[in-house]
Amino acid sequence: MPGNAVRYGIVGTGMMGLEHIQNILAIDGAEVTAIADPYAPSRRKALAVIGGSSTVAAFDDHLSLVDAGVCDAVVIASPNMTHVDVLLDLLGSDLHVLVEKPLCTTVEDCRAVIEAARRHRGVVAVGLEYRWMPSTTRFVEEIRSGTVGTLRMLSIREHRFPFLVKVHDWNRFNRNTGGTLVEKCCHFFDLMRLAIGADPVRIMASGGQDVNHLDEVYDGESADILDNAFVIVDFENGVRASLDLCMFAEATQNAEELVAVGDRGKVEALLPRGTVRIGRRGEHRSGGLEHHVVEDDRIQYAGFHHGASYLEHLDFLGAIREGRAPAATLEDGLWSVAMGVAAHRSIDEGRVVAMDEVLA
Repeated sequence: MPGNAVRYGIVGTGMMGLEHIQNILAIDGAEVTAIADPYAPSRRKALAVIGGSSTVAAFDDHLSLVDAGVCDAVVIASPNMTHVDVLLDLLGSDLHVLVEKPLCTTVEDCRAVIEAARRHRGVVAVGLEYRWMPSTTRFVEEIRSGTVGTLRMLSIREHRFPFLVKVHDWNRFNRNTGGTLVEKCCHFFDLMRLAIGADPVRIMASGGQDVNHLDEVYDGESADILDNAFVIVDFENGVRASLDLCMFAEATQNAEELVAVGDRGKVEALLPRGTVRIGRRGEHRSGGLEHHVVEDDRIQYAGFHHGASYLEHLDFLGAIREGRAPAATLEDGLWSVAMGVAAHRSIDEGRVVAMDEVLA
């Protein structure tokens, strides 16, 4: 395919579908040739963003998009609970696939997708875009280069706004999303594994729905999505990690703060400021740390994720053109979902949950 534009289809043209379209439009050698969404207003918005070109095919289901033969690659940005069925259908084709996080809403569905992908000839990537944010990339690089010495502790704090409004508010229910710690926090569990370089062995969590969506009722059913949690994760190499999530804390300066501490020092990444701070034991004290504003001059479209989605698409396109594996694989997607499932089980049952029982 070198020298030719890669033709993209977008399945699901809500907020994230539009985000992917805008990133693809900013990339040389890529074009959107088809969209699919059962919700007509979303299709109209997508066509408006693309420019209303008559060469863009619009469908109300993903199977029609596949059958049309007008794409080389497909981005799946449909609601979480649809991922498994859409993936299994697409993996029966030769299309390259990028599926938004989470890979699926259950471990069982993730495994079914991984098994189907063994017979698939195209590239299959998972949209865990937080690993491409310039500041988080630098954060991981500093850990791997030995800045902190031997890593012992890693913590991630996200204090942010509530869940956004989606079509028919599908994201208000655990059965549709996989639960907050799958839907939202799979990003952070992926970053933990990436930075620590090991797999988790046990998880303990506490969380609840205490402020948001308490008065929201749909067809007689109350919204049940969690809005805050603490999660502690033990990794096989002895590193401990924690997640502090609050989704009624939009009155804050940095929505995400990542901290890694080892026997020689500490590295922090602050988002959306894009700052990385470094402190070395014996050299720095409070107020005298190194400060780096991290940027990536390859980014042509910043979007919702500080250019991470753009860089993610560069990796996906590179994997297609070079015939290599993507940076974020189906196995990465499985682990990020499994960690969220384990955290929810820990909350529900009030106990420490071993990863072996979730992955069994």
